[in-house]
Amino acid sequence: MADDAEKPSRDYRETVFLPDTPFPMRAGLPQREPQILAKWEEQDLYHAVRKARQAAGAPLFVLHDGPPYANGAIHIGHALQKTLKDFVVRSRFAMGYDVDYLPGWDCHGLPIEWKVEEELRAQGRRKDEVFKAEFRERCRKYADQWIGVQMDGFKRLGVLGDWANRYATMDYSSEAAIVAEFHKFVHTGQLYRGSKPVMWSPVERTALADAEVEYHDHVSPTIWVKFEVLEGSDAARGAFVVIWTTTPWTIPANRAIAYNEGIDYAVFQVEEMEADLPFTPWAKPGDRLIVAEKLIEDIAKAAKIAKWRRVEKIDCQGMVCAHPLANLDSHYGFQAPLLAGEHVTDDAGTGFVHTAPGHGADDYQVWLAHGHREIPETVDADGAYYPHVALFGGLKVLETEGKKAGKFGPANDAVIEKLIEAGRLLARGRQEHSYPHSWRSKAPVIFRNTPQWFIRMDEPLNDGRTLRETALEAIEATAFHPESGRNRIRSMVESRPDWLISRQRAWGAPLAMFVDKETSQPLRDDEVNARIVSFIEKEGADAWFVRPASDFLGPAYDPDRYEKVEDILDVWFDSGSTHAFVLENRSNTRWPADLYLEGSDQHRGWFQSSLLESAGTRGRAPYDAILTHGFTVDENGEKMSKSKGNVVEPQSVIKESGAEILRLWAAMADYTEDLRIGKAVMATTTDAYRKLRNTVRYLLGALAGFTDAERVDPKDMPPLERFVLHRLWELDVQVRTAYREYRFSDAARPVLEFCQNELSALFFDIRRDSLYCDLPTAARRRAARTVMDLVFERLTIWLSPLIPFTMEEAWTTRFPDAGSNSLRVFPDTPAAWRDDAEAERWRKVQQVTSVVTGALEVERREKRMGSALEAAPRVHIADAALMTAFEGLDAAEVFRTSQTELVAGDGPEDAFRLAEVPGVAVEPLKAEGRKCARSWRILPEVGSDPRYPDLSLRDAEAVAAWDAARQAQGVA
Repeated sequence: MADDAEKPSRDYRETVFLPDTPFPMRAGLPQREPQILAKWEEQDLYHAVRKARQAAGAPLFVLHDGPPYANGAIHIGHALQKTLKDFVVRSRFAMGYDVDYLPGWDCHGLPIEWKVEEELRAQGRRKDEVFKAEFRERCRKYADQWIGVQMDGFKRLGVLGDWANRYATMDYSSEAAIVAEFHKFVHTGQLYRGSKPVMWSPVERTALADAEVEYHDHVSPTIWVKFEVLEGSDAARGAFVVIWTTTPWTIPANRAIAYNEGIDYAVFQVEEMEADLPFTPWAKPGDRLIVAEKLIEDIAKAAKIAKWRRVEKIDCQGMVCAHPLANLDSHYGFQAPLLAGEHVTDDAGTGFVHTAPGHGADDYQVWLAHGHREIPETVDADGAYYPHVALFGGLKVLETEGKKAGKFGPANDAVIEKLIEAGRLLARGRQEHSYPHSWRSKAPVIFRNTPQWFIRMDEPLNDGRTLRETALEAIEATAFHPESGRNRIRSMVESRPDWLISRQRAWGAPLAMFVDKETSQPLRDDEVNARIVSFIEKEGADAWFVRPASDFLGPAYDPDRYEKVEDILDVWFDSGSTHAFVLENRSNTRWPADLYLEGSDQHRGWFQSSLLESAGTRGRAPYDAILTHGFTVDENGEKMSKSKGNVVEPQSVIKESGAEILRLWAAMADYTEDLRIGKAVMATTTDAYRKLRNTVRYLLGALAGFTDAERVDPKDMPPLERFVLHRLWELDVQVRTAYREYRFSDAARPVLEFCQNELSALFFDIRRDSLYCDLPTAARRRAARTVMDLVFERLTIWLSPLIPFTMEEAWTTRFPDAGSNSLRVFPDTPAAWRDDAEAERWRKVQQVTSVVTGALEVERREKRMGSALEAAPRVHIADAALMTAFEGLDAAEVFRTSQTELVAGDGPEDAFRLAEVPGVAVEPLKAEGRKCARSWRILPEVGSDPRYPDLSLRDAEAVAAWDAARQAQGVA
């Protein structure tokens, strides 16, 4: 047994080959990353990599950047999205592609207008007091400021791209290209002006597209209104058709009542009201009400009707009602016919739908379907009734100024009071329901009839296909990551209305065209359009607003005959057109893009607007594939908000832990779902990073001084090294496939698990003794270092797309003159490294090892043994296949013990066993002999070499060589 009290005759620490590297254990990422970024900036890394790939004849890969909005500092959603894009760029570079990635910004639109209006108000000025040119210049400066801030934020994340040549939708050349794309729709006749109800934001004074609307819970007043029947069957005349609505303010715009021919309707007579009510109900005995039979109980409950009688079934065809306000003002003297419509249900309400064709899509469609064309205009751009609306002129539906901006105004209450006065209110209540809001101002929106410009979805084009058909075919031809995105965007395109592209605002690219005042048709003249585009290219879109019409029309047209349209384009048309000027007419890129990558909300936004714009002008999508990611949420899966205090700011994470931690979080997460982030998640990510960094540090230290002369051919390597090479072969296939399919977590997690399990817990642990104590020329040590070199070579490039700062630091620590790690490509991994038999062997070896480890843990816990090197376990193996797995292996080395004995058979009953590894039993015996002062192994041979009485024979030989080398160098 080893005598711990016996002191060694010499301090052998200097003879041990311990890892040696300047690569620090503590990363210090917040300080180190800016240093690395500065070097990349100095090297112009993005272009350096592109030049290297182009020189090698690499295939081109194009990632088109969906432009973030130039307003405010970057948030965690930005950080996730840009990091995922960087994963794509860097992984494709590493796979040997030449990657075109031009970052860009969306600059036009309401949010910036709002901010500039706030600045003006702070100066005591109103927007309408400012010339449009000055206002637009203020918007341009505001956007430009935030482009700079956001660019710095994205660069800090380590995002590679052509930042010096960034694009912006407000650049003069971009605005000219957007207008040119718009002209294509004008030229092909896909554009038309229509008066129809659109979602309108009174607060922002503009129409909104579907993609600009989000739904929130909202409490609305509900009313049941009686319409007196003027024409119908004997039972119907004089009775009341009852409607139910959550928008009382639309009653003045009512022109009809919709019903469904598949619903059973009947006349019900009120017999008795509820007793002891604290108010006088609006219904009374004798009233005859026409409603869906299925809903009479619900209606009676709302109206406080205690008893009723069914009179007879009613056929609604041909029925005509009076407007409920007709007896208060002759303005409402028109009739309200009953119109059949499939949109009517008897799930709730009364089975009838109050129809105001100027304030609802279904209302509008059913009104037109029955041959009506006149659409009443009831509410103005500010959300107030027009003066001509009797009884209610000037009343606000929605407040647009002051502290109440965005709140419903007095219109609802005023209408209800007039209905009570007219004797036409049956009941009232309140209901919480999902209501449309502007996603920018967060204020409620209304449906409002306005003249707007639309792109037709269902008009056949020259090739016979409609825009909708072309877009749906393009969706089928596109690859989706994840695949579920296909159904999502398809369902949206299948059901979407015509594309509303006009906005009544100031900051944007204009609908730069002229309309003939006599024919109401857009002017289609290539020379005029060319002049328009040329002026905008030189002077920006401002030229359209400040130059006279004659500058554009030229001498061939009389400006007085033409209306100069000054609406601006929907910002989704702007961003949907970016492919035209980012991917076309630029060198070293191509159209269409290989990939568009954005959040899942962009199925209704940028993905769709780009699809429609390109399908309408080029007959296909501007992309071959779409990748979508989920949203960032807190650790409980809840949406982040400042009021909840659960917002994670990327700047804070970077300042505290470094951008690399954010990148690793994104790499390890499943981006197809919503991604959780918070302190606990960041702590877990930081721990994973720490373990990985320690693995890289150990590799660097163990490889100190390694040269090609030390290499060992794989066929001459021990089984353990051949197993690690096999794992490298497996990982190479996994990593390449994962990156090719944009499954970044499937690249990150297997590599991190390999580092933790096969490297740190197996390979490093077993080979530590050999690396530290074997002769430098020993075959086993040389083989281990050869494999470590191959591991390092692959690890640093496999993980470079995900955590480029650390991999750059590691690579340049070892090879300071080799250039950036990002210039490298994935090295070829020889097929000969595949060794399924060795993998199966080590699966079995690790099963047996787990039983040995379990037995020794018991001994340590009971304080019968300290280090595993004090052990000499006797391992009984009944399974012949498990026993065979140890052929050619040093079992003691595998078990990290000083000695061991493998015995075929079941072993004694009191031996240690694990239920999950049957046929293996361990007797945890202690090692016999003395403890080697250098390797700490306990062996009988220690002291056999008289020159080194404290060492094993292996260690004595190594020290003798070390001493000889020192003497040859003249070192005492």
